[in-house]
Amino acid sequence: MKKVITYGTFDLFHKGHYNILKRAKALGDYLIVGVTGENYDAERGKLSVQDSLATRIENVKKTGFADEILVEEYDGQKINDIIKTKADVLVLGLDWKGKFDHLKKYCDVVYLERTKDISSTQLRQENNRIYNYGIVTDYILNNDFIFDAEYVSGIHIESIFSENKEISSAICQRLHIDRTCVDYNQFLETVDIVYVNCETNKRFHYIKQALLQGKHVVSDSPMSLSPHEVKELYDLAEQQNVILLDNIPTVYVRTFNQLLNVVKGEVIGDIIRVNCSMSLEELSHDYSHSVYDAFYYIICILMKIFGENYKNVFIKNVDYQNDIVYGRIEFEYEHSIGYGELTKGIDHTSLMEIIGTKGRITVPQDWWKSAYFEATLYKENYTRRYCTNFEGNGFRYLIQVMLQMIKENQLQSQRLSAHDSVCIIEILKNIHI
Repeated sequence: MKKVITYGTFDLFHKGHYNILKRAKALGDYLIVGVTGENYDAERGKLSVQDSLATRIENVKKTGFADEILVEEYDGQKINDIIKTKADVLVLGLDWKGKFDHLKKYCDVVYLERTKDISSTQLRQENNRIYNYGIVTDYILNNDFIFDAEYVSGIHIESIFSENKEISSAICQRLHIDRTCVDYNQFLETVDIVYVNCETNKRFHYIKQALLQGKHVVSDSPMSLSPHEVKELYDLAEQQNVILLDNIPTVYVRTFNQLLNVVKGEVIGDIIRVNCSMSLEELSHDYSHSVYDAFYYIICILMKIFGENYKNVFIKNVDYQNDIVYGRIEFEYEHSIGYGELTKGIDHTSLMEIIGTKGRITVPQDWWKSAYFEATLYKENYTRRYCTNFEGNGFRYLIQVMLQMIKENQLQSQRLSAHDSVCIIEILKNIHI
């Protein structure tokens, strides 16, 4: 008996899927179909999938071609599946040509041409609104935040605004888009979602104008150093029935939310101490951050872990040549302490460590975009490793949440609310830079 194995997401099942399964079955006597799991899709950054795993499996079953269906849950699984099922032929779409030739040592590899003029991507575009996305910036961006949004179905980069025409032109050239604006009102007419990526003292103005024009906004944080102004922005967003989000991607990625679940589940007991240390240079590797941005990030993460019911907060900066080289913030809670450390221009390793009565959690360097952490239990002398690989830097997950909020007409994010933002600014305003 000749066994054939093929893989796919099979989202929004269409004639092209049917045809490739039919042709795959014709190459042998027994067809095994691997359907990508939801976690696998999310971890590899594919955020455009609309049908549930159960729906996609059922649609494959209905064709009558599949003799066996399995779920593809991790990168590299194909080799194990081929060996385990003793498959003779691996069938993939022609768009993957050459990328799986290394599997020819295990079985024959056949690339089939896909049905022309039809695809899941095309169907998504036809059946869903495409939101135009624009960027307000002061910088010649050298980061992937702009590109990361394109991995989310329903987003199209439309235009760039900068007060400096040379900057906007240079970015447009890099992004291969034509629309560059030096008039902000003109820019707002072209977009549905605005990403505000500029100096701290300019953000409030740009955000407010965008909200007044009924635009959804993602902004680098802090949006303002005034709690009153931040509250004004969120109130305005609610009045205009639009969404306003802080650009803190960490709170939207699966790894960090899994970490919070481990903490809240008391896997390492009651929390005694948390330390979040960060180098401004490491944080700014992806795009430009100010010291205020970095402190906002640290405060946000500590408050997500501990909550806002702290007894005292202490802040200390160390200046050198009229610049902060070290900053420390300490939250005192009833039975625990949270530390945040920020360095600038000095050698320092970023790390997050959470100490509990039963064990500790460690997140390695660049913890704000880490896909990995480990929990060590003292008495059991046991370490459990958590890994949820994902592509990009987290921004695509934030954008995905925003699009879902738009779809459901949900104005407030449960991950980072208006109340959370105002509480953070109340603390941040006491940091004098």
